[in-house]
Amino acid sequence: MSTATHEGTLRRVRTPPTERANWRSALWGNRRLGAAAAVGLGALTALVSSLPMPRGPVSAGQGLAVIGVSLLVGVAAGYVMRSRWALLLAPLAYIAAYELARIGIGGASLEALRFDSVYGIAAFAAGRGFHALLALLPMIVGASIGVAIARPRRLLALMPTGILTLAVIGLAVQVALPASTPPVLGANGQPVPGSIAELTTVELGGQDQAISIRAADPDNPVLLYLSGGPGQSDIAFARALLEPLTQDFVVVVWDQRGSGKSYAALDPTSTYTLDALVSDTIALTEQVRDRFAEEKIYLLGESWGSTLGVLAVQERPDLFHAYIGSGQMVSQRVTDQILWRDLLAYADRTGNSELYDQVLTLGEPPYRDMPWANSLVMGHYGLLETPYDPPAAYVARGEASGVGQFGLFGSEYSFVENANLIRGLVDMFSLMYPQLQEIDFRTDVPELGVPVYLLDGANELRGRRELAHEWFEQLRAPHKKLITYADAGHAVAFEQADAFLRLMNEEIVPATYHASPRGEQ
Repeated sequence: MSTATHEGTLRRVRTPPTERANWRSALWGNRRLGAAAAVGLGALTALVSSLPMPRGPVSAGQGLAVIGVSLLVGVAAGYVMRSRWALLLAPLAYIAAYELARIGIGGASLEALRFDSVYGIAAFAAGRGFHALLALLPMIVGASIGVAIARPRRLLALMPTGILTLAVIGLAVQVALPASTPPVLGANGQPVPGSIAELTTVELGGQDQAISIRAADPDNPVLLYLSGGPGQSDIAFARALLEPLTQDFVVVVWDQRGSGKSYAALDPTSTYTLDALVSDTIALTEQVRDRFAEEKIYLLGESWGSTLGVLAVQERPDLFHAYIGSGQMVSQRVTDQILWRDLLAYADRTGNSELYDQVLTLGEPPYRDMPWANSLVMGHYGLLETPYDPPAAYVARGEASGVGQFGLFGSEYSFVENANLIRGLVDMFSLMYPQLQEIDFRTDVPELGVPVYLLDGANELRGRRELAHEWFEQLRAPHKKLITYADAGHAVAFEQADAFLRLMNEEIVPATYHASPRGEQ
C-alpha cells in the first residue's frame, strides 16, 4: 500500500470525530448562537403549547404535560447554551411568545394586567401566575441541570438545584391529586347505605361540563341548583351549606360552561352566549330527569342562577315541578344603576371624597370596564347593607367546611381547578355581562307556567330586592309565594338552608310533586 493511500485512509477514519468536535465547539463557543438556541427553544415550546392550551393548562393532564415538557426544554436550553443565562433567556422567551400567541383570546383574565383591585390581583395569580408556576419553575430547574451536564465541573452547583427539583416533584404530585367529594352522612355520622356522593361530567352543547350529585336516597325528588356569578362555582359551597337538603332530595349542582371544573368548556368563546347556557340548563335537566326516572325536577336559582333559571323555566315549563328563586335578579342594568347611585349618595353623605371620585369615574352603568368596575362596587356592598346576624347553623357549616373565598380549597377541586375558579369567575362575568343588559323580567317574563317561590332576604340590597318584589307582584303563575326571612341577605337558600328544607318538605313538595314514572310502577 502506498504512503499516499495510507494517509488518505487515516484521514477518512479520523476526520468525522474532529468535525463533530469542531461543531460542538463552534456551538458552545459562540455565545450568541447558544443564546439564540435557548431563546428559540423557549419560544417554540410556547407557540406549540398555545395551540391546544391558549389559556395555559386548565386540567390536571395539561398541567402535568406543561411541567414535563418545560423541564425537558430547560435541560436542552441549558445544555446548548452552557451558561446560567439559559435560566433567564428560555423562560423569558416562553412568556413573550405565549403572550403573543394568545392575543385576541376572550376573557378578562388574559387582558391587560390589573393590580388596582383584589380581583385584578387574583386574576393575575390564577391565570398568568399559575401558568408561570407550572412552566417556568421546571424550565429553570431543567436549565440548571442542562448546564451542569454540559459543564461537569459545575456538578457541585446542582445542590441548590436539587432542592428546587424536589419542589417540582411536589408540584407535580399536587397537580396529579384528584378531586373528591365526601360521602353523605346520616345522623350517626356514618355514610348512608345506598347514598350518592358523586363528581362526574356530562355533555351539554357539545362540551364536557362538571356536576356533583349528592343524595341520601336516589329515589327522592331531584333539585337542580344553579350557581350565581356569572362564573361562580358552588359545588363545594353547596355541599357544605345545602347539605341538609341531601337527606330528602337528590341535589345536583352544576359548574356551568367556563366556571370552575368546567372552565375548559369556555372556548370557543363565540359559543358562550346566554341562549347556549339556557340550552345547557334544559339539556342537563333532561339528563338528570332521565337518570333518576323523574318526570319533572325542582329548579333553584341563586343570583345570576335565578336569571338563568327563569329563562329556562319560561322556555320549558313542562320539565319543572316548581321554580325557587334565591337572591332573585330581575334586571342587571337597573340593579347596577340603583347600586351605583346608592354608593355615590353614601360617599357624598359621609364625606368620603375618595370613594365618591372612584364611583363617579366609573360612570353610570352599564359599566364599560368589566369586571373590574363591578368588583370595585361589590367591594363596598357592606356599606349599603343593613347589619344582621345570619343563623348560627349557617355560620357553623361555613366554618367547618374548609372552603375559602371564591370556593377555594374545597375537596371537590383539584389543584388546577382551584386556579380555574378564579379564572372562570373573571372571564365568564366579562363575557356574559354585556349580554344581560337588555333583560328585564318586568317586561320580558310576565308569566311562568310553574309554581314560583321567591326566598326573600330582609337585608338584601334594595337594588335587587325592590325589583324582585315589583316583578313578583305582576307575575302570573299557577301559584306564587314570596317568603321573607329576617336573618338573610342575598344568599337566602344558603343562609336559611334548614328553614328552606322545611319549606320544601312541608309546603312546596306536598303542593307540587306529582308521582314520577318510577312511583307509578
